[in-house]
Amino acid sequence: MKIIIAGCGKIGSAVLGDLAAEGHDVVAVDKSSAVITELTNIYDVMGVCGNAADCDTLIEAGASDCGLFVAMTESDELNMLSCFLAKKMGAENTIARIRNPEYNDSSLGFLRQHLELAMAINPEQSAAREIFNILKFPSALKIETFSRRSLEIIEFRLTEKSALCGKNLIEIRKKYDAQFLICCVQRGEEVYIPNGFFTLQAGDKIGLTASQSEMQKLMRMLNSLRKQAKNIIILGGSKTAFYLAQMFEEVGSSGVKIIEQDEQRCAELTAVLPSTTIIRGNGAEHELLMEEGLDGCDAFVSLTGIDEENILLSVFASMQNVPKTVTKINRDELAAMAKKMGLESVVSPKEITSSVLVQYARALENSSGSSAVETLYKIFDGKAEALEFKVAAESKLTGVPLKDISLKPNILIGGIMRGRRTIIPSGSDMIIPGDRVVVISSQNRLGDISDILK
Repeated sequence: MKIIIAGCGKIGSAVLGDLAAEGHDVVAVDKSSAVITELTNIYDVMGVCGNAADCDTLIEAGASDCGLFVAMTESDELNMLSCFLAKKMGAENTIARIRNPEYNDSSLGFLRQHLELAMAINPEQSAAREIFNILKFPSALKIETFSRRSLEIIEFRLTEKSALCGKNLIEIRKKYDAQFLICCVQRGEEVYIPNGFFTLQAGDKIGLTASQSEMQKLMRMLNSLRKQAKNIIILGGSKTAFYLAQMFEEVGSSGVKIIEQDEQRCAELTAVLPSTTIIRGNGAEHELLMEEGLDGCDAFVSLTGIDEENILLSVFASMQNVPKTVTKINRDELAAMAKKMGLESVVSPKEITSSVLVQYARALENSSGSSAVETLYKIFDGKAEALEFKVAAESKLTGVPLKDISLKPNILIGGIMRGRRTIIPSGSDMIIPGDRVVVISSQNRLGDISDILK
């Protein structure tokens, strides 16, 4: 499919790289010739230098016959205008990055309708939602949700004291009275889709699928359930910080502090976050952090625009025995380094955005299939994927016990959502039309649920 990416900053470039790796015919549009030269040297893509809202630029990029046009510039207004023009020229589907909170309320539906946008994407809001989920369940390193939170997949690190160490998956399922499935294991750099005889070791990072209530039940059995974070320090008054604090205010929390250096930004946040404490100061100063109660808080979230600063201050917070740290990092090499330093709850807005757009592109590409992908998450540092499909009546998987279905290697069915019921599957379970099925995959590119079959 032909895809145009207009605006190739950090997030746009990441999206472009992932879509090119998927095998799409990608065209990069950016006003910087240096950016275009770099991208065309790195990836097998075409490049057009120019303004994303200029008709000549869009014509040269081929907007008239593209399947998907994605506007990712720094300007919301430019993104909306370029999507409008591309749609009028003939682009089949358009997606705009819209980050301003003023647009992300009741007016967003109006804008989407009249601009004919397939989707409006907000990386900062998506990152805030991921952080919010982690802080509500601090035992997890990362949480992904499916079908309105009816099923979750969490990443969880096994310590030497964990009751799961030294046991295989069959033993674990028999021992614990909870409906869950260990669907993925990362040991060192290797990721495994385990069978029942796989034995867990200390240091393994495991992926668990379960409903929210069953996940809490299991963590309680393992003595690994931590209380929800309530007293939270957020470093940096970014859009992500605003969205995160707003989410806590919506659930009645008043224990959130934001530390921001810029006086005007502090005033703006104070005006829109009445239940959040806004502190003006340099959060890089350890004395200020200690004065604001770092050593007694439940969680520290580092959201400055500098990855290195986020890493160092999260390490400092860990040294003060803060129970949970969450670190925003966009550069892949720094994210890997941070995890080696013990900072495992790392959030990357560009990865979140890229996953959404890869999912959308796969769904478009396989729209004629029986059950195209509806949700996609990159998990375990991008080494595996968790995908959700809605199963159509004509699917070959329906009405057959799972034990009789021949799956490709490195594929596992991790959950079935049937109406309001969540099923952690066994070999005797069957998929029926209308089910939503979560599939865990490594080393496979899935666009339709039929792709899991040998």
